Amino acid sequence: MNKNERFSRKRSICLLLFALFFAAGGYAQKITVKGTVVDEMNEPVIGANVVEKGTINGIITDLDGHFTLSVDEKAVIVVSYIGYKPQEVNATKDPMRIILREDSEMLEEVVVIGYGSVKKDDATGSVTAIKPDKMNRGLTTNAQDLMAGKIAGVNVVSSGGTPGGGATIRIRGGSSLNANNDPLIVIDGLAMDNDGVKGLSNPLSMVNPNDIETFTVLKDASATAIYGSRASNGVIIITTKKGALEGGKSKVRITYDGNVSMSNAKDKIEVMNADEYRARIKQQYGESSDAYKALGNANTDWQKEIYRVAFSTDHNISMYGGLGTTPFRVSIGYTNQNGILKTSNFERYTASLNLSPSFFDGMLKLNGNLKGMYAQSRFADAGAVGAATRMDPTHPVMGEGEIYPKYFGGYFQWTNDGKALNDPTWTVTNNSLAPANPVSLLELKNDRSKSKSLVGNLEVDYKFHFLPDLRIHANGGMDLSTGKQTTDVSPYSFTNNYYGSYGFEEIDKYNLSFNTYLQYVKSAGIHNLDVMAGYEWQHFHREGNNRYTGYYPKTNTINPGKEYSPSHKEWASENFLVSFFGRLNYTLADKYLFTATVRRDGSSRFHKDHRWGTFPSFAFGWKMKEEGFLKDVDALSDLKLRLGYGVTGQQNIGSDYSYFASYTANKGFAYYPIGYGKGESYRPDAYNKNLKWEKTTTSNAGLDFGLMNGRISGAVDYYYRRTDDLINYVYVSAGTNFKNQVNANIGSLENRGVEFSIQAKPVVQKDFTWDIGFNLTYNKNKITKLTSGDGEGYYVSTGGISYGTGNKAQAHAVGHPAYAFYVYQQVYDEKGKPIENTFVDRNGDGIINASDKYFYKKPTADVLMGLSSKMLYKAWDFSFTLRTSLNNYVYNDVESSSSNLSQLYAPSGFLINRPTMVLENNWQGEGNFYMSDYFVQNASFLKCDNITLGYSFNLKRLGSGRVFAAVQNVFTITGYKGLDPELITGSGTGLNYGIDRDLYPRPLTSLMGVTLNF
Repeated sequence: MNKNERFSRKRSICLLLFALFFAAGGYAQKITVKGTVVDEMNEPVIGANVVEKGTINGIITDLDGHFTLSVDEKAVIVVSYIGYKPQEVNATKDPMRIILREDSEMLEEVVVIGYGSVKKDDATGSVTAIKPDKMNRGLTTNAQDLMAGKIAGVNVVSSGGTPGGGATIRIRGGSSLNANNDPLIVIDGLAMDNDGVKGLSNPLSMVNPNDIETFTVLKDASATAIYGSRASNGVIIITTKKGALEGGKSKVRITYDGNVSMSNAKDKIEVMNADEYRARIKQQYGESSDAYKALGNANTDWQKEIYRVAFSTDHNISMYGGLGTTPFRVSIGYTNQNGILKTSNFERYTASLNLSPSFFDGMLKLNGNLKGMYAQSRFADAGAVGAATRMDPTHPVMGEGEIYPKYFGGYFQWTNDGKALNDPTWTVTNNSLAPANPVSLLELKNDRSKSKSLVGNLEVDYKFHFLPDLRIHANGGMDLSTGKQTTDVSPYSFTNNYYGSYGFEEIDKYNLSFNTYLQYVKSAGIHNLDVMAGYEWQHFHREGNNRYTGYYPKTNTINPGKEYSPSHKEWASENFLVSFFGRLNYTLADKYLFTATVRRDGSSRFHKDHRWGTFPSFAFGWKMKEEGFLKDVDALSDLKLRLGYGVTGQQNIGSDYSYFASYTANKGFAYYPIGYGKGESYRPDAYNKNLKWEKTTTSNAGLDFGLMNGRISGAVDYYYRRTDDLINYVYVSAGTNFKNQVNANIGSLENRGVEFSIQAKPVVQKDFTWDIGFNLTYNKNKITKLTSGDGEGYYVSTGGISYGTGNKAQAHAVGHPAYAFYVYQQVYDEKGKPIENTFVDRNGDGIINASDKYFYKKPTADVLMGLSSKMLYKAWDFSFTLRTSLNNYVYNDVESSSSNLSQLYAPSGFLINRPTMVLENNWQGEGNFYMSDYFVQNASFLKCDNITLGYSFNLKRLGSGRVFAAVQNVFTITGYKGLDPELITGSGTGLNYGIDRDLYPRPLTSLMGVTLNF
């Protein structure tokens, strides 16, 4: 080895040792960072997040705002807390004191109000803003899933387990009898209609839940009156996510959210199995009877046959950040949800784009949103649920013998002679009075839809350079939707045997909106003034057509190959809404808050004499905490009194042309020969030119409070709502109109109640925190006036039931809740067993008749409660949500319609099964047994909506992520005998308001998911 080689080797060894020394020193250099986090008032911030940037290494400040954290020597510390701007500081060994400053823009976004925003601390109305909790939400297919049980005064009831299914949302109870009770939904400033898209069972399906940033719920009239004639039922403002520049830099981030779920039927109606049924038929009819001979040899669990284990997936990818100096966000989503009822499916594709550039140093701001949705659905025949409880369990799914493949697609059905069909090749048909084979209802009906929706808006906000206190805001929006639902029913089916049925309905709609307002904001000493005035125009247009027909087979001897019972309809409808509105906010000494709003609405849905309505509101707020006698009370961090009064309206009355004479084409191709060919005939519609607005007047008193520097916060509200000029269909004298019922203003309805909500952090430690939220709502409603019936005992019947024809178990009457049950009072024997068709003679006249009916209970709950809990331990999170409904009652239509045990075998030759719940009473169908209050049953419940366990992890320099497992619809504790105590709480017309029948069961769902952030 020469000299140069030895020198080179020594140099290499020295350099390697030098590098290893510094590398070892670099890996070994950990420091302990200590510090205190305070706010601008020098008060400690409890529960602030202190994290080493780019890692999951972090802790939460203690009760004194202190923290201690071990980090790399050159680390950057990120400190954040809700409502404050995050701070980034370099790690140091010296004690740190970090001051968090209020993020006023964030606070304004948290409480978005009509045509603007307000700091939460300055809000005078009853307003609740929530941000969806990604750790405690379970399976969220649609937007309403994020709100259930989370907000006081808001009741969200899903329409069952239908894939992509909708929900009924009620804010402080319903304010109407027949007009729409749904709240107004505003998405990024665009007020939506509540009709949804044809082929979608949920009008909110157009919005991907992963794109939602916040929900703001406006509950009292002082908050909602700015929306005037559409706000009687409250307002839900949905704000979607936007892009943002990070420290002025155009950094782009990518997020993926996905999950896979498995659903199965949790509960079933208990019915007699095959052996029990055979024994019952033998005992009741005897072995030599036709009933016994009609029994089969199978052992079929019909409910098992219609349900399945359903697998579903949901995937969402979003990219957000900045393109140069323009913040942006783009997302795509895919949902494929299979239902537990065979053949049901919901498949959806979504995409969204947001651009929010600023110009002239922020004086001009633009915000553009575009959301697209394409969905395909397959709807299962929900009648299969009821049919599965009635179908004879001794017969198989597929029939044995040649008649079943020839006439019923192979499925077993109860049969009748088919001679009346006049077809020598089709001599057998189904018995239309018998239960249908539930599997055939699903498999021989293809009911599918395709729906498209495009929703977008462009907002322009400009602060005048010559007067920055004055700004103009304009927002133009559109909702373009189209949907087509195609329904094909096989000629081998039960419902359309021999003829089949083929058809479609297609509906196109658009909603165009433009609003603009001027806002002047000025502060001078202890005075703060905010004045706004604006104008809005909105146009709703819908048009559609449908066609359905069956066909005579070519082998029919009378009408070979011709259409059977064809129907066709084309229609179009539109309405306009023109509005002028204004708002005044005045703050004195940052203690006393005054708000006044007014809106003047003109709707084309009313006659010119009743077209315009004025809707004012007033509110007062008092920041009591700022007063001298409370300012030094350290335990109290917030105390504010709110008082409000206002008037809102209702113009969503179900028809655009109720006030003038209009004509509708007759159904069934009713033609009249006129000259050459056929002339289509039309019939006149009922109308009422005196129809006018429903008006709801609301008074509200509330108290917001905070304790321990916001560690505990909450609110309590009392409200009173009175709706006058209630709209409902009422009977009119013969000959006075074109129908015997007409839409009219008939009376008044009141709601009064109390709301309470509280959020707390019971535990705040280095490695463990616990967040908990609780809300309670008490509501009572009562009809106070029905102008169409002044006589004692006048009522408007509603609530149709299954047994018999035209029977109704509910009614509206003065002094009683809306949709109260109107039934007979049941008599019981000494053992507490109900005696069939034996009722109390309540009026004492010795006769049991309709005069002995009475109002008994109601379907709406007296008390609703929600509890949400989230616990974080290091990288683990565990959360759950509970909901309770107390003193809500349901008419058990399943039990009522099955209680007649004298007809297990019908004279026309078929067998019917019965639920086991009716066997003990052994009723034989005497008299009006079905109108007994025995079937009005307490449906109070406690439900666990979801339980979630998650683990967050660090992807080193790539980003972060979280994996989780969750269970949805975990358990229900109730004394109700039916399948599910939670029913749809009203559908506008109230036809299924507390009546339990054919509910698509809510499944038990287990899911696993992952979130990745890059």
